[in-house]
Amino acid sequence: MAVPRAADRGPDRMAALEQYRRRADGYDRELAVFEPIRTDAIAKLELRPNDRVLDVGCGTGLSFGLLHSRIGKGGRIIGVEQCPEMIAKAQARVEARHWHNVDLVCAPAATARVPLKADAALFHFTHDVLREPQAIANMLSHLKPGARVVASGLQWAPPWLAPTNVFVLMAAMYSATSLEGLSQPWDRLTAYLHDVQVQTALVGGIYIASGQLRG
Repeated sequence: MAVPRAADRGPDRMAALEQYRRRADGYDRELAVFEPIRTDAIAKLELRPNDRVLDVGCGTGLSFGLLHSRIGKGGRIIGVEQCPEMIAKAQARVEARHWHNVDLVCAPAATARVPLKADAALFHFTHDVLREPQAIANMLSHLKPGARVVASGLQWAPPWLAPTNVFVLMAAMYSATSLEGLSQPWDRLTAYLHDVQVQTALVGGIYIASGQLRG
């Protein structure tokens, strides 16, 4: 287990890479409990047939099936993931389902190059990415004006909900390298978005934030 650093310090990209290399084999099982959150987050993207969608920190491609069902064969999914072991599993998923409209980019979100402008972007359980300004700026630069952006993941619940915050702490220690910004993990997106809406789940320990990219 990689323990996050002090709450006021940002993420460590290399530590995150090693963390997800260790998690790759069991990742799909670990995320199973959060699948209803994934479903809700993808619904908020309001995807239409033939849309192009950016899946930031795509991991093993767990979101691809839901995304593909909404955009159809005429759309496109671009998965960005810095961990080679995770993206290898994503590639195996794509090949097993014979999807021909999925592109995978193995690079950090801060430097990844995407060869198109997308209609939407998903940041699902990507706390470290959302706390790195360069990563946010780079990913959003590959979106069309007005694109839908949805982020979901862990957050601190109100302080009187101690059991929820114990769960959030343990999950964050396992999945992120920093606790910085865990009170409002989406706040650095708001400079780029308008009409931002945030809903919570798991007694306040989970958020789904959505909005539209400014023109």
